[in-house]
Amino acid sequence: MTLDPAALPTKDLYGLLSTAVAPRPIACAATVDGAGRVNLSPFSYFNVFSTVPPILVFSPIRRGRDGSAKDTLANVQEVAEVTINVVNFDMVEQMSLASTEYEKGVNEFEKAGFTAVASEIVRPPRVGESPVSFECTVDQVVPLGEGGGAGNLVVARVVRIHLDEAMLDEAGVLDTVKLDLVARMGASYYCRATPASLFEIPKPLRNMGMGVDGLPEHIRFSEVLTGNNLGRLGNLERLPEAEQLRAVSSLSEVVAARAGGRNALHRLAQQYLERGETEKALAVLLLELDGSSPTGQ
Repeated sequence: MTLDPAALPTKDLYGLLSTAVAPRPIACAATVDGAGRVNLSPFSYFNVFSTVPPILVFSPIRRGRDGSAKDTLANVQEVAEVTINVVNFDMVEQMSLASTEYEKGVNEFEKAGFTAVASEIVRPPRVGESPVSFECTVDQVVPLGEGGGAGNLVVARVVRIHLDEAMLDEAGVLDTVKLDLVARMGASYYCRATPASLFEIPKPLRNMGMGVDGLPEHIRFSEVLTGNNLGRLGNLERLPEAEQLRAVSSLSEVVAARAGGRNALHRLAQQYLERGETEKALAVLLLELDGSSPTGQ
């Protein structure tokens, strides 16, 4: 199916985009208007865009029904300051309540039961329950359209960062598991960064992976290995040496797998990959069925 976004109703296009582009982090953004009235609203059109300078960007979209601007957008245009508060599981229901379309001037901190903590530099308060809060000045607001559903990029420069020390590990670094962050999915769905849902992938930062195209053909076109398996193998810098091949060839489980044919050998290598033994897995994959030397066929 191929769709033309220009032919879709705004509601349907929003549903498609917000479901397909997910999970998205959530910014609970606090602003004030020219009269000092506080507003708090969550936005999942949000992310970090720069480290030096530290820049966060979120986008209040215009209301689909009439194209009117939300209070947050009006506020940052009056007072170019905002606090951006990340959302974890302990506060997700309160965050959702703060998204209610209350009348202008209604304080969502009070409606959602959040604690308003005075900021050090900017006028909007921060959310006391948030594990990480950023005080920001607004560099610019970039309108992307005028009609309903049009976004407005709020480019926010971080000037202070507040951390809950309980979220730090023993080295004083933010701990992903302790943070227990939530993210926005499509419709009414959210997801949670629980230990069971987290996994690590070795990042090719200091090494130059040989790539999937550097693997022998019988590995690339395996009937067993998945795309993720091939990506992990391609992150290795080079094929194993003959000594590594000899070392794995004598293992009893390898001998048994080779007797079962190529797919059995590939399934064993897949088990090694799942245990993080990538070099061992590649060495097994390079064993011939009737010898211990590598093959490219």
